[in-house]
Amino acid sequence: MSHTIAILGGTGPAGRGLALRWARAGEQVIIGSRDQSRAEKVASEIRTRAGSGAHVEGMENAAACRATNLLVLTVPFEGHATLLKELKPHFQLGSILVDATVPLAASVGGRASRTLGLWQGSASQETAEILAEGVKVVAAFQNISADALNGDADLNCDVVICSDDKQALQLTSGLAEKIPGVRAVDGGRLENARVLEQITALLVGINIRYKVHGAGIRITGLPSLKNTP
Repeated sequence: MSHTIAILGGTGPAGRGLALRWARAGEQVIIGSRDQSRAEKVASEIRTRAGSGAHVEGMENAAACRATNLLVLTVPFEGHATLLKELKPHFQLGSILVDATVPLAASVGGRASRTLGLWQGSASQETAEILAEGVKVVAAFQNISADALNGDADLNCDVVICSDDKQALQLTSGLAEKIPGVRAVDGGRLENARVLEQITALLVGINIRYKVHGAGIRITGLPSLKNTP
């Protein structure tokens, strides 16, 4: 079953990478941006890379919200709350929003290998608070390398997914496993997103120390799951 997925803030590295992988898997993808012309330019680039038959279009963020009820948020933390408040009136009731935002201290001039303390607990919990009950929030894709996503090789990592809504969690798991080499792992309730965000900061530090760009995580000791090498 294919979906129409809108990636809000989709012109950055993470958004581009997810769009590329999903377009290759046959999903219909909308690149959302504050600037429609930029969104259209990036969509054209992704269509070229994804190959014939790829369905990718560019829209302004608000129009992307109105176009589908399945959305992914890939924006720097400094613009996170402001963008959500602007877009809140445009979300369809019952939409699923997958939030990949990480509140890295670098967003306020600090170290990229540290996260900011949020009183809500995590960026995804902040999203749930802003959007209230009309949107189902999922935390996922924080720990996946944007560089790896934008490449051509299969990945070798798990995506841990957290949500208070089981249906939204299952749907996101299916999207994750459309990316070759990715395995989805149920991470429990949305409150566990704070752990995912801290793991991202840890991986940033590992990438710096080892001079690499694609560090990820694998959870061992699980029963046989889909996409396990």
